Amino acid sequence: MAPKTSDYLNIKSINECVVATEYAVRGEIVSIAQEMAKVIDAKGKDSGYPFEKIVWCNIGNPHILGQKPITYFRQVLALCEYPALLENPAISQIFPSDVIERANLILKNIPGGVGAYSESAGAFIVRKLVAEAVQRRDGVFCDPDNLFMTDGASPAVHYMMDLLLREDSNDGLMVPIPQYPLYSATLTLYGGHLVPYHLNESSGWSLDVDVLRKNLYAAREKGVCVRGLVVINPGNPTGQCLSDKNIVDIVHFCYDEGLVLIADEVYQTNIYVDDKDFNSFRSVAHREGLLEKLPVVSLHSISKGFVGECGRRGGYMEVTGFPNDVKEQIIKLASINLCPNLSGQICCALMMNPPKEGEPSYELYASERDAILGSLRRRAQVLVSGLRKLEGVTCNDAEGALYAFPCIKLPAQAVAEAKRIGKQPDWLYSREMLDATGIVVVPGSGFGQEDGTYHFRTTFLPSEGDIGSVVDLLSVFHAKFLTKYGGL
Repeated sequence: MAPKTSDYLNIKSINECVVATEYAVRGEIVSIAQEMAKVIDAKGKDSGYPFEKIVWCNIGNPHILGQKPITYFRQVLALCEYPALLENPAISQIFPSDVIERANLILKNIPGGVGAYSESAGAFIVRKLVAEAVQRRDGVFCDPDNLFMTDGASPAVHYMMDLLLREDSNDGLMVPIPQYPLYSATLTLYGGHLVPYHLNESSGWSLDVDVLRKNLYAAREKGVCVRGLVVINPGNPTGQCLSDKNIVDIVHFCYDEGLVLIADEVYQTNIYVDDKDFNSFRSVAHREGLLEKLPVVSLHSISKGFVGECGRRGGYMEVTGFPNDVKEQIIKLASINLCPNLSGQICCALMMNPPKEGEPSYELYASERDAILGSLRRRAQVLVSGLRKLEGVTCNDAEGALYAFPCIKLPAQAVAEAKRIGKQPDWLYSREMLDATGIVVVPGSGFGQEDGTYHFRTTFLPSEGDIGSVVDLLSVFHAKFLTKYGGL
């Protein structure tokens, strides 16, 4: 008699690392919200909920909240997806000349077009265009052979985990707390150790190298072989922009301690304060004379910035200071996946090489870019200002990225209720917020936080027409929550 499927395929018989992995931004509260959304879609105002729609503030997904795509990018992509349009006699009346020229350049250099496999590291024309843009940005040479195009930044993180975390070892990575849960999730998935270093909330989520050193040495004393350090700039979920001094200190710390520096820089165009600029870690390493001496991994993506092409899945990873035989192993990892999708590759090249001043598409491109970034700055200010008015809530400025990460004091009765149901207190707060308002946020416990503190992460991506009502809903909910649980 054949065995039952459940005898050999069950939760105890699969990879325990997969079972242990958690990813907060798509966690339990989001799953509940998705079920609510289905009910609202089916029943409308008869859904039984005290709201008419779900407001997705849990993840940086701009287009789902109404942000429009950049026209130039979509026009070039349209021609690359359907090259027959280029043969239309009226093409020059439909598309600007620089769009046509860019599509022809790309298609000429990608045999078979977007439906064919490219090189595993990405189409050379794309890597060449990205390398030229990185060099313009930093004033430092970028070798296309150091670039790996990826389906968003996430596969690059998987590559590094696969590469650095050895089987049956005690390897780990230093990760900021709070952190983007991709890092804790992949460390768990690959069997590595998360070595935390806490950012200082009271000083704007700043980074202290003395804390890095203390935590590194403590991990080593416990037998953890720390392979690298992750830094997210601008920060996610914290929104802070590192100072130039911080970046210099981190570069030297990694060099002195023999750590691979993994620089997550996907929010590099999302900076909303006048006294901060983006400086890439690779450019600072070059300035300090360490670019070829220190292994640096630089990550970027088309999902963030003002582009927001999350579903298209495009990005790149640049590796510098890596021995050639190690780079060959990264190529091997990329080869296992054959190649990243061509549409995402092309969009990444366009993001890094937008229309230049004087070209036909420039004025529209610049106006769309500036409108999105200007609106994000205003929405960030509205949200943070509103949060600061709530009793028991503090919130640092959202200097960059797409999020606010307020600290919330919760009543003792709420903390006790959370313990009773086996949840974190900020999970209870976030769940009741969803039930009352339809707003989806992520509990701070999913990102890591200092013991005894509670937070939640929310985007400021709802439109300028909606962000005020989001703040109003939050304010009413917060007051009722405090009252329900006995006040502060």
